[in-house]
Amino acid sequence: MPILILRRVEDKSGTEDIIRGEFVLSDQSHKNDLEIVNAVRKVLPLKPCEHTHKEINYDTVRNVMPTAADQTLKSIAEIGYREVETDRGTLLQIAPLLKKYGLKPVSCHIETPLITGNWKPWLARAAQRKTPYASEGATLQQTMEDLTRHGVEYMVMAYLLPEERGGLDYFKQLADKMNKAGAQAHAAGLEFCYHNHCFEFRGEHGQRPIDILLERLDRKTVGLELDVFWVSVGGNDPVEMLKQNAGRVPLVHLKDKAKGTPVLYEEAKATPQTFKEVGAGSLDFPAILKAAVAAGARHYFVEQDQTPGDPVASLKQSYDYVRAL
Repeated sequence: MPILILRRVEDKSGTEDIIRGEFVLSDQSHKNDLEIVNAVRKVLPLKPCEHTHKEINYDTVRNVMPTAADQTLKSIAEIGYREVETDRGTLLQIAPLLKKYGLKPVSCHIETPLITGNWKPWLARAAQRKTPYASEGATLQQTMEDLTRHGVEYMVMAYLLPEERGGLDYFKQLADKMNKAGAQAHAAGLEFCYHNHCFEFRGEHGQRPIDILLERLDRKTVGLELDVFWVSVGGNDPVEMLKQNAGRVPLVHLKDKAKGTPVLYEEAKATPQTFKEVGAGSLDFPAILKAAVAAGARHYFVEQDQTPGDPVASLKQSYDYVRAL
């Protein structure tokens, strides 16, 4: 059962439309705008996953014509996707369209400052791009109310900007803040997760940000949205990562990695060619999916940050590959 993600484009490199695990559906003449981004998140049709769900993630539709958003969601639904993951601002904007096409919002990426309390780098980035940061002034309580009102089950902290990251003490404090947010989410009937990238894997084993987070996060209230692409880009084996964290990975992001990709710890250094349709790169997805099932994963998200052509065609290619497994 499949999932799609539509998300806001974040220009991490300053020159490319790059965002974590999405297919960019932007017109190249509008690269500096917030654009519609489309990524597949597909719940896998594996026999051990009979109770998983279909999801779609739609981050924002700001500055996108309603007809473009409508057609994108329509195309995704026609592929077979039935549920979505989005950010809160986008969810509030596209809820009627989701209902129109039978797409249920299951998971939602929230604004990082709602957890960290540090709005400055996010507002600075918005000012640099001359685009409003729509969530300024939002509160975690209001966000959770928005999510529960729309039937969302998972609340996810998705990214830390490079300029707000610190040393190991910073990540200890961040884990404590996420534990607090996780407890609040649990009380509100939500599950809270942290989404990894590759920067967390920099450093010596045992002293990396990922090590601090995994040691300090409360397994009962904070889960992982494990992105197997970024785990691999950061020089780690996704299968081993899943095995080592069994029972704390309810959400898994699937996208493939080009053969010969070097180890990277900066997301902006991943070129568009690094991202491949599931089954078209170097990752061992049969082994990854087997490990994910054994680890207790409940939702599997197929996504692709960059595509060589029509992103919907790439979504379909990944969809077909996974369904054939």
